[in-house]
Amino acid sequence: MVRGAAGEAKVRAARRPELRLPPLRRYEGGGLEPDGDYDGLEFDGADLTGQDGGGARFMDCALRGCALDEARLSRARVLDSVLGGVRGVGTDLARATLRDVELTDARLGGTQLHGASLERVVVRGGKIDYLNLRAAVLKDVVFEGCVLVEPDFGGARLERVEFVDCTLKGVDLSGAVLKDVDLRRASSLEIARGVDRLSGAVISTGQLLDLAPFLAAELGIAVEG
Repeated sequence: MVRGAAGEAKVRAARRPELRLPPLRRYEGGGLEPDGDYDGLEFDGADLTGQDGGGARFMDCALRGCALDEARLSRARVLDSVLGGVRGVGTDLARATLRDVELTDARLGGTQLHGASLERVVVRGGKIDYLNLRAAVLKDVVFEGCVLVEPDFGGARLERVEFVDCTLKGVDLSGAVLKDVDLRRASSLEIARGVDRLSGAVISTGQLLDLAPFLAAELGIAVEG
């Protein structure tokens, strides 16, 4: 974070992915495989419920309207890919790598991304409940026009992360480290835990007033009258 000539806080903007997918081949099914290699494929409405693609690599792929309930994708690498309208509960992406990825209009619940690495990722639209990003590393990530219910950033590292027109409910920042995190354009900001970890973030004056009771409690300040 730097300061301009007038002393106002300026955060470095996140770098967004620049995706140019090649002509894609249709995924013909058969099920995911652990450590599988998926290159230049379009998964259109595929039902991947409960399948095991742990350690798999998805390169230049598009997943559109896929069901990901209980899909096991831990340690997967999703690179230069688009995920549109995916849905599912309990998707396991623990320790996965997402780089140059667009996730749009997702409907997800209980997604496990703890220990994951996200770089140049845009999450646009949709709703994600109970997103677990504990101990994850987020660099150049934009959350835009989405609803995040009780996202857990505990122990995570966030650098150049933006929240634009997002609704954030019950955010957990316990032990998180923030650098150049821009919360000013979040349409709603509710921090349940870890308000003391906001160093390295920029918030608006209105957000400061909303957070004042939590900041006072964190600092042990009694407010009366």
